[in-house]
Amino acid sequence: MDKQDYKQHWRWSDATSRQWLPWALIACLVYFAGYVYFGLQGWGESASSEQAIGEASRWCERVSAGLLREPANALSNIGFMVAGILMLVRLRRDVRVPDSATQFHGASPVALLYAAATIWLGPGSMLMHGTHTAWGAWADNLSMVMYILIPWLVNVSEMGRWRVRLFFTVYAALVVGYGLGRPLLGADLGIHLDLFSISIGLWGISELLYRFWSPRFRWLSGFAGFAIAALFGITPWEMLEKPSEFWWVLLFWLPGLLATQPPRGRRSYSPWYFAGVACYLIAFAIWLTGRPGHEWCQPDSWLQAHAVWHLLSAMATGCFFIFLRTEKAK
Repeated sequence: MDKQDYKQHWRWSDATSRQWLPWALIACLVYFAGYVYFGLQGWGESASSEQAIGEASRWCERVSAGLLREPANALSNIGFMVAGILMLVRLRRDVRVPDSATQFHGASPVALLYAAATIWLGPGSMLMHGTHTAWGAWADNLSMVMYILIPWLVNVSEMGRWRVRLFFTVYAALVVGYGLGRPLLGADLGIHLDLFSISIGLWGISELLYRFWSPRFRWLSGFAGFAIAALFGITPWEMLEKPSEFWWVLLFWLPGLLATQPPRGRRSYSPWYFAGVACYLIAFAIWLTGRPGHEWCQPDSWLQAHAVWHLLSAMATGCFFIFLRTEKAK
């Protein structure tokens, strides 16, 4: 990975990168001001999937009549905003280093996109838990997709030798397609495709390829998708029983198809990648307990399982950011 080539294709000017942090802080303040202003006008009709005021919500916490329908679950999303702001602080400091080695240092548009998407996870999820509206749920799901697309697209774009313009074109197409398709066709886009969930698998598969790339492993890597799905309770036998519903397993081989060349960099997986995975898996296990009917569900407590899920997931985004910065040229 030639540093001059990197600086030419993966860096913006130092002056441009310095502007992102203040603009992000301003955007967060504008968001909170707008939230309060529009909330005082009333959020309007709740989504059909949400519970009435006074009942336990889908995520256990009792629904309130105030600005925040689920106060703890909504406010815990500030963790994502803090995580993203800290990423921008770190990237801004990189500007003083003239030859940062990877696209997750300094004025890199990909690194800035990652930080911005992390910040947006906060408002997106807060709009769902805070407003209980259909558009709030749309913002929540869109924010998750906007984040989870980045890591696996970073991996396949490097192994496919994409230009940065192609990376952003593909990313924008997927985001816009999902953003328009979800309200029209439903959460599964009308084709039994959960873009967020499948992207978790594609990230795991592409990360294995990034570490162990070989011509043979390109085609074997897809089988790792079944192991990743099993971690979240979807077994190969269930997939075989319902092929029309689980047709998307064919996408497990997409990273191998796109990864035509080995990566030019090498990452250190310990401790930050493993820490990020651990944070997310622990968060997921806690998430499972934050539903009405579970013995640990206490609707009137400020300590909500779903809030803990948000905070641990925010920590995971930070761990993965640090991990991606460990890359060195081979």
